[in-house]
Amino acid sequence: MTLKVRLYFSEKLASGIVSKLSENQSHYIKNVIRLNHGDKISLFNSNNGEWDATILGHTKNFTELRIEKQSRPSVNENNIWLAFSPIKKIPQDFMLQKITELGIKKFIPILCERTVVRDINVKRAKKIVIEASEQSNRISIPDILEIQSLDNFLKNFPKNGKLIFCDINSKSKDIKKDFVPSKYPICILVGPEGDFSEKERQSIVDQKKTIPLSLAKNILRAETAAIAATTIVSFQLNFK
Repeated sequence: MTLKVRLYFSEKLASGIVSKLSENQSHYIKNVIRLNHGDKISLFNSNNGEWDATILGHTKNFTELRIEKQSRPSVNENNIWLAFSPIKKIPQDFMLQKITELGIKKFIPILCERTVVRDINVKRAKKIVIEASEQSNRISIPDILEIQSLDNFLKNFPKNGKLIFCDINSKSKDIKKDFVPSKYPICILVGPEGDFSEKERQSIVDQKKTIPLSLAKNILRAETAAIAATTIVSFQLNFK
């Protein structure tokens, strides 16, 4: 059985609409997997759900198609965020991909005192999470914010949200009661490769919404900690 191609489509999806894929998507459909008139694909976005579409034909740069019928509606998702300090490109790409597969809703890059990589290519990151959503059968695409300071992040974090602080020094053993599905965010906070400074650690712990979480007895790489924490939070929320 051949799996139907899934593509993220940011425009409106509704029965009978005739539209065009982007130039990159058209190249993929026409020249890479070589689909032609009459072939079926799936298009999705978080506003309209997932829809079947039929290819009508190709022009030089674009593929034209007709939206047929909805195959899956939009769904309510757990409001899980990840605040992370940028790391080197390859491990960061891997982290973005896997955490998208796990169902994260928002990525928030933050600058800390010990952050080594001081910027993030948001355009590249969005491309990675779109591809991960297409491949993992997600309907939504995670948001990726512009980079901000840790102080700014803590100052503007929603007062009704929960901040899961990945802290190897935490003594907390049972925090299941803290994982309750809610419209308010549960945000995982992972430090840079050199960890948070003592000043930063104190400012995080002083937040009333902070819930310290020890992931392992060993010191984890930043990307490992982010994936592990997202797995724990997602599991707890999905199996309440």
